[in-house]
Amino acid sequence: QLQLVESGGGLVQPGGSLRLSCAASGFTLHQSPVGWFCQAPGKEREGVSCISSSTIDNSTVYADSVKGRFTISRDIFKNTVFLQMNSLKPEDTAVYYCAAGGLYRLCALGVNEYDDWGQGTQVTVSS
Repeated sequence: QLQLVESGGGLVQPGGSLRLSCAASGFTLHQSPVGWFCQAPGKEREGVSCISSSTIDNSTVYADSVKGRFTISRDIFKNTVFLQMNSLKPEDTAVYYCAAGGLYRLCALGVNEYDDWGQGTQVTVSS
């Protein structure tokens, strides 16, 4: 069965960095668009970044709030997608989820674009 597992979250000071990982099993992840989403307490789940299927063009999309700070990438041989998070701010505090869905598609940041979700990893930015 398809399974996505996030890791790499934790507690970091403002201005610090984290690298989140989304590892897949039971599926060739690079054939699917993959998105990173965040959900803070009391708020809706929001798109952060996504990367398109490698069979399309590996293009990426970023929310305005993270442009210049976050970078999404993939390692095909590890069947993993990463989110490098730099210059973290307290407002980045949230549970971060990765998601996949469909094949051979351009990615988008809407939650309804994805069918398979991981369980999330907590990111806390605080001094």
